[in-house]
Amino acid sequence: MADVALRPELAPVWMEGMVAGMRSAHRSERARRILAKRAPEKGSPDEAAVLMLLTGANAADAEILITHRTPTMRSHSGQMAFPGGRIDATDRGPVDAALREAWEETGLERERVTPLAVLASLTTGGSRRTVRPVLGYSEDPGSPHAASPFETDDVFFAPVSHLINPDNRLSVGVYGFTGPAFRINEYLIWGFTGVLLDVLFDAAGWNQPYDSEVVPLRRALKTSRNGEHHF
Repeated sequence: MADVALRPELAPVWMEGMVAGMRSAHRSERARRILAKRAPEKGSPDEAAVLMLLTGANAADAEILITHRTPTMRSHSGQMAFPGGRIDATDRGPVDAALREAWEETGLERERVTPLAVLASLTTGGSRRTVRPVLGYSEDPGSPHAASPFETDDVFFAPVSHLINPDNRLSVGVYGFTGPAFRINEYLIWGFTGVLLDVLFDAAGWNQPYDSEVVPLRRALKTSRNGEHHF
C-alpha cells in the first residue's frame, strides 16, 4: 500500500525554497555531517518518523510545532521533540506514521496537514533509531495539545522568528557530539531536533550567524526546564 502522497505543489509561496532545499540531497548531507556517526547504515529500514509542521501566512509569522517529552519517559525523557514515533506494521509508510503519531500525541487532525517533503533517514543518538523526518504545512492546525500526557506534557507552536534569532541560538557539546541548540520558553532544544531545525532553516535560507562557542550540555540544561536528569 502506497504511503500518504506528498503535495509540494500546495506549499505556500514562502515555503517553496524550504521544500526544494529539504528535498535536495546536499541538505541531507549537511545533517549527516552534524550528526557525524549517527547516519544510518546503507539500506537500513526506517523505524520511526517525525512531523515537522509549520503554520503561518508568511515567513514573518511562521511557527513550528514542538513537544516536550514527559521527564518520566524511559526514552529521551525531558527532551524537546517533534511529534512522532515508531512506524507500525499497519502504517502505510513514514508519512502516514508521522501523521498518526502527531494525532496521538497532540490531537492534530491529519486532514489539517499537507505533507510537502521528506528528508533522508537519520539516526538518533542513544536509541540509534532510524528516523524519517516529514515536512508539512497547515493553514489551520486547530488547537494541538498534550493529548498523551504519558508521552508529552507540553505542546506549543514556536515562532520561527524567535528560533532563528542569534540571541536564542547556541552550540552544545556532550560525549564527543557537538550540535546546534535553541532556547525557547525556558526550554533547550538540542540533539536530533536541534539538528533538524538547523537543517530546515538552512534549507529556507533563514539561518543567521550566531555565537558558535560550544557550551557543555550539562551547563546549558541547568538553566532550562527540560527536566533531563541523565547528564
